[in-house]
Amino acid sequence: MVTILFLIMGVAPTQSSANSDVLGVTKCTECHKTSGAVWEGTHHFSTFRDMPRSDKAKEIAKKMGFKRIKAGSLCLTCHFTSVIEGDEPKPVSGISCESCHSGGKNYLKVHSEFSGKKKENESADEAKARWEMAEVGGMIRPKAMYEWATNCYSCHTVPNEKLVNEGGHPAGSAFELVAWSQGEIRHNLWYTKTNDAATGDRKRLMYVVGQAIELEISLRAVGKATVKATYAVKMAKRAAAARKRFSKIAGVVDLPEIKEIAALAKTAKLKLNNGDQLTPIAESIQVQTKAIVANYDGSQMAGVDGLLPSEDKYKGKPAL
Repeated sequence: MVTILFLIMGVAPTQSSANSDVLGVTKCTECHKTSGAVWEGTHHFSTFRDMPRSDKAKEIAKKMGFKRIKAGSLCLTCHFTSVIEGDEPKPVSGISCESCHSGGKNYLKVHSEFSGKKKENESADEAKARWEMAEVGGMIRPKAMYEWATNCYSCHTVPNEKLVNEGGHPAGSAFELVAWSQGEIRHNLWYTKTNDAATGDRKRLMYVVGQAIELEISLRAVGKATVKATYAVKMAKRAAAARKRFSKIAGVVDLPEIKEIAALAKTAKLKLNNGDQLTPIAESIQVQTKAIVANYDGSQMAGVDGLLPSEDKYKGKPAL
């Protein structure tokens, strides 16, 4: 049985997997057929069928007062992609393209129409303008690593006190961006055609950015914790572990943004009702993390090679 831990993934708290911009995965796979086929072999796909049948999921739903997991429950945010029918969300798939790239209503056509020409006739300037328009329409592209990686971590850390303390939901999974992104999914079909693993530089950048986001989100979670119970304890442990890992990164990579994040983390007091201190620290870490994405490509981060997960640690293998 697929465990609920492995299924937790989706969108950031500032987005919704059920909004009027979501078109549904078939609108994407009309063109991205091979990507869709790979996705169908992943846990992101099978959660649609398997998670509502899970005894653990049913137990959590009952404790949270949800009669049906797929009917307007809190589960929709991270476990499904939903469209809006009338005023209600309707799950149409598991975690899919729009869970990570955002709802496609305002960018689907513009990103795929090659400026109204055949691909080979579109100029470089036209292509650049097309992608800029797609981004304005809300598309989260692979280069926007902070944004899409935050989507991953925001659900894998389960930053919801009531869901953990009252519902008994696990307080996140042992998620790490390189190991989980290079397993079943990879997202590398469009450019490599053979779904190759990410380059060494890309893995370095993902590792550093992922650890920074883990630190940011766990600090925010500790700051919002109100009672000394499972949620607060688990989130404090996550924050402490993330702080330790980032300190190691700062010890092997001499970049100002990384040093600043490590210094900020050292000042964080991991205690209840400390949002006044922890939230500003988290926001400063966010600024520095975005700067890392903007300023570096991973080639400057060879020092983290010894910290990267080996291939035997990757979470599954892609279908292609």
